[in-house]
Amino acid sequence: MAAAAPRPAAAHGSKRAPEAGEGADEAGGGWRPSGGYGLVDCPEHWLRWNFGQCFGDRDAAEDFSEADVLSAVEFDPTGEYLATGDKGGRVVVFKRAPADADAEADAAMDESGMRTMPRPESNFRFYMEFQSHEAEFDYLKSLEIEEKINEIAWCPSSGGSLFMLTTNDKTVKLYKVHEKHVAGAEGMNITEGAHGGRTVSSSLQLPRMHAGEDTVCATSKRVFANAHAYHINSVSVNSDGQTFLSADDLRINLWSLDNAKLSFTMVDIKPEHMEELSEVITAACFHPRHCNIFTYSTSRGAVKLGDMRASALCDTHAKLFEDETEDASNKSYFSEITASVSGVAFLPGERMATRDYLSVKVWDLRTERRPLLVVPVHEHLRPRLCDLYENDSIFDKFEIAVSADGRHLLTGTYNDTVKIFDTVHGQETHVSLATMQQARPAVRRSLDPSDRDAMAAAAAAGPDAQLDFARKVLHYAWHPESDTVAIAGLNNLHIYNASRLHDDPGDV
Repeated sequence: MAAAAPRPAAAHGSKRAPEAGEGADEAGGGWRPSGGYGLVDCPEHWLRWNFGQCFGDRDAAEDFSEADVLSAVEFDPTGEYLATGDKGGRVVVFKRAPADADAEADAAMDESGMRTMPRPESNFRFYMEFQSHEAEFDYLKSLEIEEKINEIAWCPSSGGSLFMLTTNDKTVKLYKVHEKHVAGAEGMNITEGAHGGRTVSSSLQLPRMHAGEDTVCATSKRVFANAHAYHINSVSVNSDGQTFLSADDLRINLWSLDNAKLSFTMVDIKPEHMEELSEVITAACFHPRHCNIFTYSTSRGAVKLGDMRASALCDTHAKLFEDETEDASNKSYFSEITASVSGVAFLPGERMATRDYLSVKVWDLRTERRPLLVVPVHEHLRPRLCDLYENDSIFDKFEIAVSADGRHLLTGTYNDTVKIFDTVHGQETHVSLATMQQARPAVRRSLDPSDRDAMAAAAAAGPDAQLDFARKVLHYAWHPESDTVAIAGLNNLHIYNASRLHDDPGDV
């Protein structure tokens, strides 16, 4: 089932940039480049998103257990495997299915005249499932520890086996996922008798081995426990393949994958008196290439870069990224809450993307005072922050996912919808999980603040005026090599594939 085709800003084949305000939709205000970072209209580089697969019982979408709600999604570094975790402590692994040579060779032409290439290599099938965490109770603190999987991080594979880290609020576990060959034996010198008994053969024979069915199993290799007094929110494997970090509200610990008994504290922001606490850690991750660099975000909207070459304890950050250009007129009682960064990811080319409640920001690692680009996500909800505070939706933590080339960003919103941004050409695409169809994209360019305010006000009364805050999309992942995304929608896993659109030769 294919999603609807994107709509160009002008007639097909035209390279005209849209006028100010043109292409605006329910997403709110326009994109805000900083420091001359411009957006261009380039329809031939658009991605067309097509529905691929859905795992889960869609018929029971309104009647499911809370334990079945997905809480983590992650591709392995090769893109061959996909893992999901849920609130019941279970981990399900999917494996990419072999490509169909015929489908791979055929190109399809849709009714809009856009030529696309199917992506059958991005189909996945169920591989295995295991129980990672169980519910526990801390008798010392009288605290119940949920089995919910907060994060999944893949480790380098070895010897044909897969390795992954899974974590709940307190404990990180290392699992080995591997195929086990089960062999059987026949000719055991004992035969069934005529009356149901067993008789021993008169001559001794050597048993013959035969191949049995292969099974996939998961084995717990190490348990990294008793190192976090607060809830773990992030786990990230280092590019050296030997260490990983785990972050909770106040500390970031460094572990060796080979030693579960010892960890080193890299960051400790706990004050001497808890009354002086002004911020908490919300997310952390290693740089994908430089093993000494990591970053973490805080509830005050700051993103801090740490360098382990400078010191073992990185309480003093190497760089601090804060948006000093934000309009003071937008400040409100809820500004400190909405400024909290819930997702952070590195991009190719020394850039970084962050997600707070209202927007997505792209940063240049060499410029700390202002982001390269600010993309509004929930700007239309600014007048409704009081209602969001009352129903606790303002505390929702949306992640950020990045494409392999670093050009596209994926983030979630309400109404079973995700938004995909092209940071180079200014395209914004909405994908609805509820209908398995794609809304038409909006092509944006740099707009004045007055234009953004007008568009936000108009959008506030639009389709998003009736939002289903229960159907929020918080977890998703982008394939490390292709334009494929995996999106968790409550108890279902949705996979979408994209193909690049090209102008039809007849229109040029």
